[in-house]
Amino acid sequence: MKNIFLICSCAFLTFSGCIDNVNELLTSNNIDVTSSYDTQICHTTLNDTIETRLFDVINLNYPGLEKVREFYEAGKFYNATSALLEYYRNRTEVNNPNINLVNPTISPFNQNIADQALEYKFYVRSFYESKDENGIESYYSFWDENQKKINWNANLDKETSQEFKYQLHRHQWMLPQAIAYFISKDEKYIQSWIEVYSDWLNTFPHEPGTVFPPEGGAGNDKDYQWKGLQVAERVTSQVDIMPYFIHSINFTPEWLSIFLSTFEKEVESIRLNYYLSSNHSLSQAQAITTAGILMPEFKNSEVWATEGASKMNEEMDKQLLEDGVHFELDPSYHIASISSFREIYDLAKVNNKVNLLPASYISKLKKATEFVKDIIYPNYTLDNFNDTRASSYTKSVLLKNFKIYASMYPDDQEMLWMSTEGKKGTAPTHLTSAYEESGYYMLRNGWGKSSTMMILKNNNNPDQQWHCQPDNGTFGLYRNTRNFFPDAGVYSYNTDSNRANYRATKNHNTLTVMSKTIGEEQGGVTEGKLLKLETLNNIDILVTENASYNNITHRRAIFYVNKNFFVIADEGYGSIGSNKVNLNFHMLTDKTYPTVYDDLKSSKQYGAHTTFTDNNNMLIRTFSETEQDFSVTTSTSKISNKLGDNTAGSRAGYQYTIRQPKTTESIPITAARFISVIYPFGDISEINNLNIDAKFIDNENSAPGTFHPKGISIKVTINGQEYDLSYSL
Repeated sequence: MKNIFLICSCAFLTFSGCIDNVNELLTSNNIDVTSSYDTQICHTTLNDTIETRLFDVINLNYPGLEKVREFYEAGKFYNATSALLEYYRNRTEVNNPNINLVNPTISPFNQNIADQALEYKFYVRSFYESKDENGIESYYSFWDENQKKINWNANLDKETSQEFKYQLHRHQWMLPQAIAYFISKDEKYIQSWIEVYSDWLNTFPHEPGTVFPPEGGAGNDKDYQWKGLQVAERVTSQVDIMPYFIHSINFTPEWLSIFLSTFEKEVESIRLNYYLSSNHSLSQAQAITTAGILMPEFKNSEVWATEGASKMNEEMDKQLLEDGVHFELDPSYHIASISSFREIYDLAKVNNKVNLLPASYISKLKKATEFVKDIIYPNYTLDNFNDTRASSYTKSVLLKNFKIYASMYPDDQEMLWMSTEGKKGTAPTHLTSAYEESGYYMLRNGWGKSSTMMILKNNNNPDQQWHCQPDNGTFGLYRNTRNFFPDAGVYSYNTDSNRANYRATKNHNTLTVMSKTIGEEQGGVTEGKLLKLETLNNIDILVTENASYNNITHRRAIFYVNKNFFVIADEGYGSIGSNKVNLNFHMLTDKTYPTVYDDLKSSKQYGAHTTFTDNNNMLIRTFSETEQDFSVTTSTSKISNKLGDNTAGSRAGYQYTIRQPKTTESIPITAARFISVIYPFGDISEINNLNIDAKFIDNENSAPGTFHPKGISIKVTINGQEYDLSYSL
């Protein structure tokens, strides 16, 4: 790759009629490329500054490039590239809805990114070196002061996550620099961009036609700068970067030739290295389609647009299950996938290329948007289920998405209601939701901010999607702006102890055997099943099951009684007895208002309750049918809603353990059976007046621990009021 700044000026001295100031020529916006070529420009030397591969990939017969072709055919490559630069500066027939050239703005966050990049402190999404008291992030420096050069491998000893090195090569600071330049017209931003990108290209050269190792596993660590999401993100950002920088005096013909020829390499690199099926596949297809529509001057543009659009439709069918949920079962990736699909439709529409997509394209996204409506809590927050990083999905972000969904489906009054916080449209009326194929279930008593809502996660994940954590049976419980049983989060994408800790089954609100994680030492799968969902006598009944361990299947029945309190009946059943079975709960706690444990071990009970002073609290109490090896342990844990960050809050947890009764010839299947009552209350003084008891009543004529495959019967007593709860299959 040529260095765009180094031109041997002595060569100019050997040509009569050459201009005196080389730099002035290379950066001037005022060169008349149609004037006397031989007397004004030393074409032999100037031609050498151009990456002539550009003319192998640009379609010189494209309308508007007539002057470019004329100069090229005359061997005047510099003039041809100058003419191409003027074409791009004045191009109007291509519309990019992602950029704002009329009234651009830049957030303080992005301005900070742009400014720090000037000092070689590059923004790598979700990572930073420090944060000040105002929340302003400082990024890692990649400048080697001793060598006086950029060190692209710097900081790998500080940030060992593979995600850090992958994200670095997505160049996420470059678009903020482009916007900062367009607003300020300060040339330092484009000078920084050209210097850094040139250095990157020299450090990581790419040979066109290279096929990389197969996706997944160790193959990801070989040439990762030129595969997967790295290239896809660069392509989709570069089509946004170019319009912001294109009018700069520093955007020279030389740089244009390098930028465009490299862009074509990146697009073709994606095409040679498509992932089979993952969120990477969708991003790759989106990048190819975007390149084809927004850069129609390339020889392969029509192929890019057609192939990319076809893959977008294929990926929609692959990635969205029948219930509309993204196949990786992660709400954050689900929302991102909708954006990717919808952005391509919008791009095609404003460029009169909707014919690239099938007529059913948008209608197939309807169920996907319904899932977003159902899974967010009434205060527009998202739980950290699976690898969701909820900090990225603030209320403003979610509302922005709902406004988009409402525009996609203008007849949907419920989506309009969601998008306007109830100011317009019609509030949803359904109070239960089942996404059976993916394994998400919702119970609620309303849609207002003060409502109560439980989400049960029992994912059907037979293909073991990596972003789906092994925690089937876990739940989140929201009431009046507060999530009382928040998910732990993800913290790390690395295959390290941090990731293992946050994804561990015991760190979720569900059942374990010997505290082991589903699918590991004790075996098991995450292939959740729905057994029952019905509403009867003002009681919602939800029953799910998962073969969580080789010897234990977890059946969980949830009774939402009178739209007020929850009763959870858990059974860990199997044909090989004597397993130690644990029931794990993790409740929100706070330094100022810490959650308190209710130690009732003398009566084989245990629980906890919150102590907030705003009349919005929750109590949980756990009982068991049998008592062999009964024990309780407690723990505290952090909540992570952003990679590498566990400052989102804390949880107080307890693990209630008993041993599964031994099986016998007459009782071939036994179960460790638990009942947990979750009861809302107001002021903390009320806790002393809450008397709760619960027991199974279906084994009065059988040995305790006998499992009944067709259903259960339990009795719950709260302050003297008895509730007989049961289900039958």
